[in-house]
Amino acid sequence: MSEHWTERIAEELSKQNRDEFIVGSGTSISGSIHIGNSCDVFIASAVSKELRKLGKNAKTLWIADDYDPLRKVPYPLPESYSKYLGQAYYEIPCPEGCCDNFVEHFQKPFVNALEQFDIENLEIKSGAQMYKNGVYTEATKIALENTERIKEIFNQYREHPLRDDWLPYNPICTECGRVNTTKAYSYEGTKVQYRCECGHEGEMDYTTGKGKLTWRVEWAARWKILNITCEPFGKDHAASGGSYDVSKVISEEIFDYPAPYPVPYEWITLEGNAMSKSKGVFFSPEAWLEIGKPETLNYFIFRNKPLKPKDFNPKMGFLDLMDQYDRVERIYYGVEEASNDKEKDKLSKIYEVSQIDGVKEEMPLQPSYRFLTVAYQIANGDAEKIFEILKKNHQLQDRIANLDYSELSDLDKNTYLQRLEHVNNWLNKYGPKFVKFQVMKKMPRIEITDEQKEFLKQVADILENEEFEDSVQFHDKMYTVIESLEIKPQKAFQAIYKTILGKKQGPKAASFVLSLDKDFVIKRFRLEE
Repeated sequence: MSEHWTERIAEELSKQNRDEFIVGSGTSISGSIHIGNSCDVFIASAVSKELRKLGKNAKTLWIADDYDPLRKVPYPLPESYSKYLGQAYYEIPCPEGCCDNFVEHFQKPFVNALEQFDIENLEIKSGAQMYKNGVYTEATKIALENTERIKEIFNQYREHPLRDDWLPYNPICTECGRVNTTKAYSYEGTKVQYRCECGHEGEMDYTTGKGKLTWRVEWAARWKILNITCEPFGKDHAASGGSYDVSKVISEEIFDYPAPYPVPYEWITLEGNAMSKSKGVFFSPEAWLEIGKPETLNYFIFRNKPLKPKDFNPKMGFLDLMDQYDRVERIYYGVEEASNDKEKDKLSKIYEVSQIDGVKEEMPLQPSYRFLTVAYQIANGDAEKIFEILKKNHQLQDRIANLDYSELSDLDKNTYLQRLEHVNNWLNKYGPKFVKFQVMKKMPRIEITDEQKEFLKQVADILENEEFEDSVQFHDKMYTVIESLEIKPQKAFQAIYKTILGKKQGPKAASFVLSLDKDFVIKRFRLEE
């Protein structure tokens, strides 16, 4: 069987002589954490899992970069929050007064969502707490003592060299509280002298933790402090002469530590647009979990190589994604055939990597997500009625096809109800107007032609006198009527939607009609009620 890319990375890492493999990840807490900038921890978890399969001791580390300066006001905060620009996230108050600070407000939903991904051996650290607790103190001392060599390394990759009195450290200004407007120019012992753009000149003892190393030095220091073996990161850090290249040299030369195995990944776009916290263009893991189970987000991330572009569309594109995931699941369990053996191997590996608690012995209950968007609205959310619609339309796998709703196992029922909840949330939050409908209890006021009336009458007669094994048979029968009447198909189907929904369009007509109560449809098509 072919290898998944996470397996190849794990195999490469396993060649290192280490007692423990620590796969690092980190996210800047500059606002809501979305699926674009949280890929790190999901990739890190997958690599750790593969290492453990190889018998290695491995854990996943997620670092909240919460001591960075606020550069833009994130959505949906008011512009008045611009007064905190330049201040460390950790020192900014909670926007709603519900949490200890800005960081907890935006980090908490993400951390809560992570629990559903059941990441084994996950350790969470705060960059701010690492500084405040003295974890970076020794690294700061080493960096300051090696300022000249660090400057040389930086300047190799810069168009304009750093100023002569530059230091790799940014104190937090005691006057304005900003960290990105200070310029350290001298130090003696643990005291760093600085000037701030606010006009203040001061001194900061770096052992207090009220300041931070400049990013590329901090990243290198962090690798050694936490013994990081491998780290995924966004492609911007992987650019030639970018953060990774610079930090790699600093790590090896200044901190005497080999740079971690790099796993760069492509950004995830949202409906073709770059995700932006300040513009409110993002999609969070917790939002995903409202419309899909965690395995589907893993599938979205791991179905392609990390540097392949990924675009997420929570609207109709999400239904396509769910169709794809379900197909992969059916292929894995041998319920559906793949195009060829190579595709089967590839998709089976992706499915395995996507699972949270390992692969189940039996294929989970899998009613079509797309079909449920229709059935849910027909039955007005009634789980038992929806189940009957699924049975009537042959939408259930063989082992369940002949069961009544009351006969479902607890596991199958929970799986089914969870998907219903996801579908309901999708309809309410992301479903376009054209997929939403309501079956009219009374005949709506409509205008239809005599030709359309005759079509409906003949279809009603067919429904009364014939039985259909599936929607395909009924669809073909309707087309026989359409051809005999020489009515345009569009006009014929509009007559169906008008009488039942009061509008010109709706779900696929054949399965839709068969999902409704037969007597109701016959009377409605005969314009009796």
